[in-house]
Amino acid sequence: MNTISDFYSAVRLDVREPPTGESLLPRRPGLFGLFAAWRERAFFREDLALKARDMPYLIGDMGLTMDAVREELAKPFWRR
Repeated sequence: MNTISDFYSAVRLDVREPPTGESLLPRRPGLFGLFAAWRERAFFREDLALKARDMPYLIGDMGLTMDAVREELAKPFWRR
């Protein structure tokens, strides 16, 4: 994985694909699923921003660079 987007794509719940294995969340089809995915992305990016601000040493521990974090945080919630 080279970027935070690759990492996020690997762990996010895609509403178009059936979940693999056990999931804590039920499958969310349709418009509700789209809104839920957007909300997940927004929360993920907010959490990433807090970690980058308050605990920047964790960014390197996750195998990311601050440039990759800035790139991810610049995306609107509807972009993967």
